[in-house]
Amino acid sequence: MGYIDDNLIPGEHVMFRTHLHWKVFLPPVLLFLISFPIIGIAMNQGLNTYVSLAVLVLPLGALLSAYLKWRCFEFGVTDKRVLIKTGIVGRHTLETLLTKVENIGVEQTLWGRFFNYGTIYVTGTGSTKETFPGIHAPLEFRKAIEAAAVAFEERRSGGRIPTGQT
Repeated sequence: MGYIDDNLIPGEHVMFRTHLHWKVFLPPVLLFLISFPIIGIAMNQGLNTYVSLAVLVLPLGALLSAYLKWRCFEFGVTDKRVLIKTGIVGRHTLETLLTKVENIGVEQTLWGRFFNYGTIYVTGTGSTKETFPGIHAPLEFRKAIEAAAVAFEERRSGGRIPTGQT
């Protein structure tokens, strides 16, 4: 179980969940691709096989780091809150009631639009702004927050449109 599941309020249900985009794995993969020719050249020059294979320590460390980051960063929307947890050893969390979310911004580059990742900006009451880059499906995340907020407001008002609105 992850952070989101462990911190649900009784009766609360997860409506949408996402994580970091797979692009987090690109640097370690590129390191692996670069290291294989280096290992081949080193072995061809007569360097000890085990010393040559030590070149893989850096890419393996980078891959492990990327995997832990991908696995440990959680983003979710429930029927009552927005829950976000980042960090591997240290932890940064954001748990905001849907009624306290003022704005959800999404920023995507051309590559982000093409590969479906981007940066999310969550602004809560009191103008606190949190930034979360590299999120998979950021537009769907924003849409889930908006849908959950509307459904929450409808439940709270008993399906009536609040006064002053048409």
